[in-house]
Parts: sequence; C-alpha cells; structure tokens
Amino acid sequence: MVNGKAVAEEEAVVSVYDHGFLYGMGCFETFRTYAGYPWLLDLHLARLRSGLAELDIEWSISDTDIRKDIASLLEENQLDDVYIRLSVSAGSAEVGLPTTAYVSPTTILYGKPLPSGTDSPVYRAGKGLVQLKQPRRLPETAVRHKSFHYMSSLLAKKELNQYTWAKHPHGVEGLFLTADGHLAEGMVSNLFFVRDGQVYTPSLHTGILPGVTRSYVIQLLKEIDVSVKEGLYDWSDLTEADEIFMTNSIQELIPITALWDQHGQHQIVSRGEIGYHTEQWLRLYRRQVHNREG
Repeated sequence: MVNGKAVAEEEAVVSVYDHGFLYGMGCFETFRTYAGYPWLLDLHLARLRSGLAELDIEWSISDTDIRKDIASLLEENQLDDVYIRLSVSAGSAEVGLPTTAYVSPTTILYGKPLPSGTDSPVYRAGKGLVQLKQPRRLPETAVRHKSFHYMSSLLAKKELNQYTWAKHPHGVEGLFLTADGHLAEGMVSNLFFVRDGQVYTPSLHTGILPGVTRSYVIQLLKEIDVSVKEGLYDWSDLTEADEIFMTNSIQELIPITALWDQHGQHQIVSRGEIGYHTEQWLRLYRRQVHNREG
C-alpha cells in the first residue's frame, strides 16, 4: 500500500526527488501479526513517531487508520501471520538541504507471509553469534532511530558472509561491539545474557537501537521479579554467560548456542541448546501474545 492505497508491487515506487531516496530521510518499523493481530503495534508506532519528529517529518496518519490499512492489506492478500514493514519517507522536495519541515511524506506498507506455528528447530537448537570487526558507531542523534540509514548493517552482513568457518545449522547473527570494545547489538537484534540467574543487556548509551521487543521483554521480566541490569559489558562477560538470547520483533526470543570471536575461536553456549531460563521466558512471551490475540 502506498499512501493508503493498494497498488501492485511494480507500482509501489517513490519519486527520485523524495528525500528518503536522496538523503535517507525517513524511518520505518518492522513487526509481525499473529492470526491477523499486529503485535505491539502501539509501541512500534510510538517509536516511529518519535523518529519522524526528530527528522522534522510531519506525519498525520492516525494509529486507527494504520490499523485499518494493516487489516486491509491482510484481507487483500488473504494472510494471517505476516512480516510487515511500515516505511515513512520524507517525500518529494527541492534538491538541497531544507530548513523547513517535510509536510508531504510518503507512507509505504507491505507484508510477506511468515511460517505459522512456533515449532521451528531454531527455538531449541538456537543460532550462532559472531563478533564483528566493524564497530557499532554512535548514532547521529541522541538516540538511535530506526531510520533509512542502514549502511553499517549492510557492511556487517558482507563481513559476516566472509567468515565461512562460522557455521551453524540455523544460521548466525553478527554482533557489533562499540569502538571502546563494549557489547552492543546484533545486526537485526538486541542482546541479552544470563549468569547465575541475573539478566544483563547492553545499555542504550552504547548507541544501540531501543528495540521494541527488547523493552517489552525487560518489562515482562520485571513483572515476574527478574532483575535486568543495563550496562557496559565486554566479550568476556558473554563467554562466561550461562545463557544468551537475542530479541527482535519477528523472531521473538532466539537462543544463542555458539560463539565465535574475531579470530574464529569457537565456544558452545548452554550445551548447544536453549537454556532453562530462556525457554521459560520464551513461553511467557508467547502466552502474552496468545492472551492479546484472543
């Protein structure tokens, strides 16, 4: 859908004068639906609006209208469990750097089907995690927004692809460190680790994206009296962890069962399978999904 209208894939285009294309001025959100229900949509829209406000993009579409557009998109394509990307580009303007607000943004909403069910073996056997050489650089604003600026993640993906020795049956994720060597985040995920029952996650001061699922999981754990410490940690903290998991809005909580450092040093985590705590919290997360769905 482009600006609320259903269009064929080949017709979903933006102008070459759109400042999202010219200068990367725009933000987006990715989230999923469960049986047609857009999970944590309010949180995603709040983050999107915050990023657009900082970029001085005036976006007046209401949450209610976005929900209607999502429902229409699902109905039009006869989909239930869907990956959805909602992008808001600055819109067309004169070539050059403006000093006034963008008042005619372009809104693009599209989705693709996700496998139904939660029995994928990745949730038992986990994924691998590889330490990247490319650092997670500080954002251009006080807080990292989910903006169109994605060069570092794209370059990280190319770097990761070079590490042919990092093999895992269910794939690997790349892990950014900060320029100072502190743990930051994955290319498309936030990081958590557990030691002696205590949960740790890198602080937002490392320049990571304030992930919606990250914040939801932190709140969920606090509600069951599990302490979550946000701070500055290094690779040795990760190698000494009992359990590691990553979060993102599509994959929920993904266990990490193998580590590789920059030199290819390999280490198994939690005996190569999902840890006890991670499994309990994944089940809790899915119960919350089911309760909201119903």
